[in-house]
Amino acid sequence: MPKFTEEQKKIAMLLLHGPKTMEDLNKQLNLPYNKLSEEIKEMLKVGVIIKEGFPTKYKLKEKIALEVLRRKKIAEEDNNAIRIRAYIEMQAIEEDLLKKNLEKLAEAMQKDQNFTVYSLEKAKIVQESEYYFSYIEVNLSIKDFDSLVRFMYFYGPSSIEVISPDKITFASHDLQDGLINMADMINKYSAYIAKKLNKEELDKFQEKLYH
Repeated sequence: MPKFTEEQKKIAMLLLHGPKTMEDLNKQLNLPYNKLSEEIKEMLKVGVIIKEGFPTKYKLKEKIALEVLRRKKIAEEDNNAIRIRAYIEMQAIEEDLLKKNLEKLAEAMQKDQNFTVYSLEKAKIVQESEYYFSYIEVNLSIKDFDSLVRFMYFYGPSSIEVISPDKITFASHDLQDGLINMADMINKYSAYIAKKLNKEELDKFQEKLYH
């Protein structure tokens, strides 16, 4: 599903109730006419909406409308505090192994009781040299700070965008649980690295890390 700007999301929500003219949208959204026109043109360009009738009205494509309704229904039942979009990159020496790992990762996120997945898309696998690469784009909500820490460490996103809220307050026990888990994971990772590297390699690693 295409990514909407905030203005486009508002337009899409209005069009869920039926086709509307530019004038209808302008009155209901109170957007400057030139800004509204730009957003409409972009939505037409990416195939989110179509024109119909005279005077011209705009409507959501059926597939997009169904997806917006599906996400709206999920959101109505979702009590999680944090909504994010993340990209998780993966690679493997064998294509079948990469496919298997992508499926396992996707299944784990969808089963996790602390997450609510709005959408999850696996990119096409590409080969570069002897390795195969792909990524998962996921839009999901997360219960609390502790769950966010687990998401970052267990799934290792290469990039992450906070969709909502603009501001958030964490309970002290949630913050503490998250920080304890974070410290535990960092210490385990440090111990693992220390076992794998000799003293010279470890010194070089620490020098790069702290300088």
